[in-house]
Amino acid sequence: MHKTYIAGPMTGIAEFNRPEFFLMADHVKACGEVPLNPATLPDGLTQAEYMDICIAMIRCATKVIFLKGWQDSLGARAEMALAEKLGLVIEHQGVMHEH
Repeated sequence: MHKTYIAGPMTGIAEFNRPEFFLMADHVKACGEVPLNPATLPDGLTQAEYMDICIAMIRCATKVIFLKGWQDSLGARAEMALAEKLGLVIEHQGVMHEH
């Protein structure tokens, strides 16, 4: 069973893109996987604090799903680099890649 981190753009998007993150988390659960959803984090932390928590979540993950628009997010690009370095399964909107 995969522990699946959800990555994508948040900053500058209405509701911090939380609806998309929660929809993906529901999909991950429906597939029998454990969602690791950064959209559950509270408001009020610094960008560095969010990244610190998200990096820890990725280190616990076996798979990362990237939401649409992730390329436009500096944080999500850093998460991609980490996921690749750790050799995690990477999925883009349903397209799976083994690393």
